[in-house]
Amino acid sequence: MEIDPWSSAQSTDYEGIIARFGLNRMEGLDLPNPTRLHRRGIVFAHRDLEGVLDAQRKGEPFGVLTGLMPSGRMHLGHSMVIDQVRWFQEHGGDVTIAVADLESQATRGVGLKEGRRIALEQYIANYAALGLDPERTNVYFQSSRPIVQRLGFQLGRRTNLSEFEAIYGFKGETNLAHVQAPLVQAGDILHPQTDEYGGLRPIVVPVGVDQDPHLRLTRGLASKTNWFNLKTGKNAGLTVALSVQESNAAAFGQQPDGRVDRGVRQAVFDRIVERLSALGFSDLRPNPKHGTVDVPSASKRDLASVRLALLGLEREIGGMGLMPPSSTYHHFAVGLDGDKMSSSRPDSTLFLGDEPAKVAKKIKRAFSGGQPTVEEHRRLGGDPDRDVAFQYMAYFFEEDDAVLADLAESYRAGRLLAGEMKQACLERAEVWLGELAERRDETAHLVETFLAPDAR
Repeated sequence: MEIDPWSSAQSTDYEGIIARFGLNRMEGLDLPNPTRLHRRGIVFAHRDLEGVLDAQRKGEPFGVLTGLMPSGRMHLGHSMVIDQVRWFQEHGGDVTIAVADLESQATRGVGLKEGRRIALEQYIANYAALGLDPERTNVYFQSSRPIVQRLGFQLGRRTNLSEFEAIYGFKGETNLAHVQAPLVQAGDILHPQTDEYGGLRPIVVPVGVDQDPHLRLTRGLASKTNWFNLKTGKNAGLTVALSVQESNAAAFGQQPDGRVDRGVRQAVFDRIVERLSALGFSDLRPNPKHGTVDVPSASKRDLASVRLALLGLEREIGGMGLMPPSSTYHHFAVGLDGDKMSSSRPDSTLFLGDEPAKVAKKIKRAFSGGQPTVEEHRRLGGDPDRDVAFQYMAYFFEEDDAVLADLAESYRAGRLLAGEMKQACLERAEVWLGELAERRDETAHLVETFLAPDAR
């Protein structure tokens, strides 16, 4: 099972991916006004999304981070991420967008000047047309935000080449700029939590599942910096435990000779108790000798608020106070030939700037889930789950679930032919892309407004 952020060849065994990499299914989450991607199971898994949803319900701050690789044209698959980002934004999230110009230079050979042009013309122009709010969106470039690189350098002390080989499959011939790119991306994901860029709050990163290696690395790095560990009990309750490290030993009263300054340690525990009491817990059981505080009445629903309180305390006493990012995962958008959609295979991809004639030509050649002949199709029916035209309507073009279900049923029964399915997709695609082009013209003047001050 291969998951490679830089490859167009990926596993689509989503159940296997959930099991192997410890993702959580979306079922059971209370999503406000779910989009078609949520309703149809296209967004299929997450990590720690509960904390973001809890902040949203309480009207508390939370952020959304996404990024773009400025190395080619924006295609339909990229719009899935923006649909999700817009949904989070509409429900209260502030949006940060990283232009991975350093990563593009390191892994794709695209110069910084050319990367900026591609980002503005191919991506941000479409983000505006797709409905992101420029007042609540900040686009920046990796090359012009030093904190991203500084964080990456600091976090690099928490990992090694063996971990990179295990996560990414790097070998001895991998160039060092490529090795450095994930650390810069970890800085991208974590820096919106810093006081300078929005402060401590949950951050969610919507991605295709091929990007999970970056999230696993970043979550691991953030956790390694944390001064307080949280554990849930088998039935109920939470336990807070000190994570004594070289960087915080003195703050926790750990002396060079191994002895503990009880006064310093007690002062830390007094502050932990103060923070947790402010959350309404009255049954706290601090044990400075063992370095733990038990919270018997806490439940898993309290995990996010307790974590935020402890991270805030960590910052006050000298730590980084970084919250591991949340993430959501969506299925890959299929290419017109039935494989993964990729800018590197333009004939199998619908780009957001394609002319109508080119769109029609591509869709008519799309991989079909129909039978070889009309007679067989009428008798045996087609498979909408393998039919690219149907998939495009499900992912992008058809908002009405009932209409989509009727198309699928008619196709399976053989009443709707493969050519008719393609025609239905083409008609919707022409409307969708035509309206997007009109909005792109209407919002062209907003492109610069999306840029953060350090990106102008």
